[in-house]
Amino acid sequence: MCDRCGERKASIHLTQIVDNTVTTAHLCEACAADQGVKTGEPGASLPLSGFLGAPGPGAAAVLTGGVDAGPCSFCGASLGDFRETGRLGCPHCYAAFEPQLRELLRRIHGASQHVGRLYLGAAAPATAEVPKLLAVWREQLRRAIDTENFELAAELRDRIRGLE
Repeated sequence: MCDRCGERKASIHLTQIVDNTVTTAHLCEACAADQGVKTGEPGASLPLSGFLGAPGPGAAAVLTGGVDAGPCSFCGASLGDFRETGRLGCPHCYAAFEPQLRELLRRIHGASQHVGRLYLGAAAPATAEVPKLLAVWREQLRRAIDTENFELAAELRDRIRGLE
């Protein structure tokens, strides 16, 4: 039952953490709306799909771009599928749709290159994986230099030296 009105079934469950104190509220849709909690918005589970399908000069125009990339050779997914669901079919889709995805990421994030830390897992890379990791970092270093992202280039240079 709703914690606020006690009359209707609670369908919204809010958890708030303030100063290490956890407060949980169970509200019906009407009481949640009274408190300013938005409910029942279509596409809330896939916010990217709404952005991709938006009309006008948004991301949908980037994904069509006048060039048909064709389906992914591995899973058969198309850019249309990505536009509808907001999900790619397989890891190979990233390579198949790279030009369109690069422009989309640039528009969403303001850059098309990852500048965060590289997750290496709980332990250092295995000896067999070091050459692969070095190759990836060298390619990222080359791209960082090409795009004049010298801070990232310096960080990658230091990572390479440390691993070598």
